[in-house]
Amino acid sequence: MHVLSKAGTICRLFAVGAFVRDSLIAGNWKMNGTRSSAAALARGLAAAVSGSVRCDVVICPPLVFLQEVAECLAGSDVALGAQNVDHRTEGAVTGEVTAGMVKEFGCSYVLVGHSERRSLFHESDEVVAEKALAVLASEMTPIVCVGETLAQRQAGVTSRVIGDQVRAVMAAMTPVAFAGCIIAYEPIWAIGTGETATPEMAQAVHSDIRCMIAEQDAETAQGIRILYGGSVKADNASGLLAQSDIDGALVGGASLKQDEFVAICEAAGV
Repeated sequence: MHVLSKAGTICRLFAVGAFVRDSLIAGNWKMNGTRSSAAALARGLAAAVSGSVRCDVVICPPLVFLQEVAECLAGSDVALGAQNVDHRTEGAVTGEVTAGMVKEFGCSYVLVGHSERRSLFHESDEVVAEKALAVLASEMTPIVCVGETLAQRQAGVTSRVIGDQVRAVMAAMTPVAFAGCIIAYEPIWAIGTGETATPEMAQAVHSDIRCMIAEQDAETAQGIRILYGGSVKADNASGLLAQSDIDGALVGGASLKQDEFVAICEAAGV
């Protein structure tokens, strides 16, 4: 385990599970589904999850289905999230939506800086930080995604890359505000490829992230939830979620399959 000298004792305490954080399983549906399939999946998940799992659950459908899904989740234990927002509050920005707009549909979480947003739409660390601030300003929780490419991992710069991504968000806000964020570590090389970091590999990076945060604020580092998001499935969820610094999962393709997603939620509650 990588231990930073300034926060070494804190990190060792985390490694033996000295602090318990509530697990969160988030489903990112990405650009998939129709109105009818989104509603059917949301209804099925609401019925299957409510009252039967011991973790927080949120699903993030495409923006155009927020109303449909919100109605299906009403009164259930499943929260609603958005996949993206613009960092601005209004203006001539065709095709974008504000944090306040998705809040009106009942969203309580927003994905920020997903690897696909960073790579396909060239979102910088600074823009990601501004989006996280906008989400917090609208009284929702940003799930801030960070992660490295295969080339970066092979070059041995994983800690530096992720450190830059995390610190950009921390630098943009107060420690109190940052404590209201969730971090999701998603190794880009393991998304949609069928490749998955071993539980030990994922735990090492999660521990690093917690140590980075502890350098600035030990209390925030202890309480902040860090999710793993690299091809999480029912058959690997238990091993990943058993790690001391992994507080849940950001699930992609498996979140589109009701039984598989429910199984992951059940693994988080063990």
